[in-house]
Amino acid sequence: MAEYSKKMVKVPTYSYLREQDADKLPVLDVRNLGIDFGGLTAVDSFNMTIGPTEISGLIGPNGAGKTTIFNLLTSVYQPTRGSILLGGIDTKGMSTHKVTRMGIARTFQNIRLFTDMTAKDNVKVGMHKDIKCSFISSLLRLPAYYKSEKAADKKAMELLEFMGLGDVADMKAGSLPYGVQRRLEIARALATNPSVLLLDEPAAGMNPSETAELTEQIRRIRDTFQIAIILIEHDMNLVMNVCEGIVVVNYGRIIAKGTPEQIKDDPAVIEAYLGKKEDA
Repeated sequence: MAEYSKKMVKVPTYSYLREQDADKLPVLDVRNLGIDFGGLTAVDSFNMTIGPTEISGLIGPNGAGKTTIFNLLTSVYQPTRGSILLGGIDTKGMSTHKVTRMGIARTFQNIRLFTDMTAKDNVKVGMHKDIKCSFISSLLRLPAYYKSEKAADKKAMELLEFMGLGDVADMKAGSLPYGVQRRLEIARALATNPSVLLLDEPAAGMNPSETAELTEQIRRIRDTFQIAIILIEHDMNLVMNVCEGIVVVNYGRIIAKGTPEQIKDDPAVIEAYLGKKEDA
């Protein structure tokens, strides 16, 4: 397993990268990002630079703008200002499916599986951009169709087994326990072959043992697929144990950046979570 330095260094793109990534093209480079809804500024002056295999955290109190940032990164929302460079390419004006094709995938705070489909078929849905089979081949059940289906089945099973879900492949997604559904959604996201994986509260609803297992799985995902991971999470034990860099937002603006060691003692972060201490 590769060793990754936790030292962060300043780079010219208004942010920080791990020391070993300082000479590499960031997989994601977000510059002065902002969005307004009517007269309300939801996100403002957001900058974040992610190295090719970095695990990074995006944290903050409820309503801080974290999911809005994920929606901007995946083109669910178009920014009012700023830019998002994915592999050096500006995604401005692109649709969500185009950004997915470029290599960004996500899970959701509220699980969005196809509950009446099997676990395996849910994962296969994530492969739609890579399935090489024409409409005619599918309609007439030509040899190309069966070859394509066999390849998709094989890859889906490999991803399910990687996530520890091989034994539920033929079960309907809606019948699975909550924690299992969380892992299934990650498997489906991985099926898109992302270069950046966004995890929106992946530990929500999990018990401590499931969360500990998830922590190790996040590391295994990075090491096995050599991708960057950004996670929104309220479980600080998970964030501090798995993230190499952390960005903290409040009211749509960054209030702190750094390593877990730097963030946990930052006065602005403590105040955002616990409130300002009143003078005696």
